[in-house]
Amino acid sequence: MSFPFFYIADYNSLQKEIVLNEDTSRHAAQVLRMKEGEKLNLTDGKGKLLTTEITDAHKKHCEVQVIDSRLTTNNSRKITIAISLLKNTARFEWFLEKATEIGVSEIIPLICERTEKQKFRYDRMKQICISAMLQSKQFWLPVLHEPMKFDNLAIRQFDNCQKFMAHCEDSENKTNLSTLKPFKDSMILIGPEGDFTKEEIKLALENNFIPVSLGETRLRTETAGVVAVTLLNQ
Repeated sequence: MSFPFFYIADYNSLQKEIVLNEDTSRHAAQVLRMKEGEKLNLTDGKGKLLTTEITDAHKKHCEVQVIDSRLTTNNSRKITIAISLLKNTARFEWFLEKATEIGVSEIIPLICERTEKQKFRYDRMKQICISAMLQSKQFWLPVLHEPMKFDNLAIRQFDNCQKFMAHCEDSENKTNLSTLKPFKDSMILIGPEGDFTKEEIKLALENNFIPVSLGETRLRTETAGVVAVTLLNQ
């Protein structure tokens, strides 16, 4: 992909003329100094790849014409990760970036009993996912959910989904995730600093989550999230 690559929300397939938002317009016309007649690529984060040509290189409302459109297939597994919010926001943002680059499908921020921080700037977090998608040249944007309480998530039904829970409690029933062959559709729970409580573990297991470990060492929450997504995507 040799052309500059940008994100467009809510694209209608009947559109042939598109006015880019102010941030994208500024980047294309002012930062990259693109001119009329030059080409750029757009994706809606839902598999579409549009090749367009600039018809008006305005720095606030750049206009482009669609000259080619195709729908890409998403061949990777569907991976959902429910991961606790972190006290250090920068660490959670790092996780979002890396999980998007690897190819996660859905991200559910969790509020557990030991979650220390519950503030969540949704727009900023989604923009981090968008930037990571573009940087890694992907056409599918992860679905980023609003934070959800652990108890509400644990009892939800997920059809045809293999459900895992990574926790640090000693247990003979835990299997190393790297030794399992995941289904096409899988979900994993990652707890906060201090891990899930015994009550949360019990509730998850009662609702058919499979207890797993991610290796011999104890990982930070954000590192555990990246390792889990990587293993499930193999």
